[in-house]
Amino acid sequence: MRTLVALMTLLAAGQGARAADGDREAARAAILRQQEAFRRDDAAAAYAEAAPAIRSIFGSPETFIGMVRQGYAAIYRNRHFAFATDEDRPDGSRAQGVHIQDQDGTDWEALYTLERDADGAWRIAGCRLRKAPGARA
Repeated sequence: MRTLVALMTLLAAGQGARAADGDREAARAAILRQQEAFRRDDAAAAYAEAAPAIRSIFGSPETFIGMVRQGYAAIYRNRHFAFATDEDRPDGSRAQGVHIQDQDGTDWEALYTLERDADGAWRIAGCRLRKAPGARA
């Protein structure tokens, strides 16, 4: 009986790990779709990856992408973009770190927050951007 309980516990843990990996990949895919949209100057596609609350703040794809161009230039155009650590948050959202190097060679750290949309897809609910420790202006 103990063996059966132990086996069931291991199987459940494995399923939870696979689900977490699936969430990680799906969240990262949303970020990458938005990055590709920025590279193509596709405001509608970039806006579509934003969470409903973000879309309601900016109201249109053009307003949203204009804000990103001005306030998040390292996100909008970069030389290097690589995923870092991520975590599930207690409220069901996800946090995803990203290492970025902008067009001028300055290193940045971004922390994306993602939440599930009504359709179950991960959407970007926010992004904090700061210069990486030791980076110069």
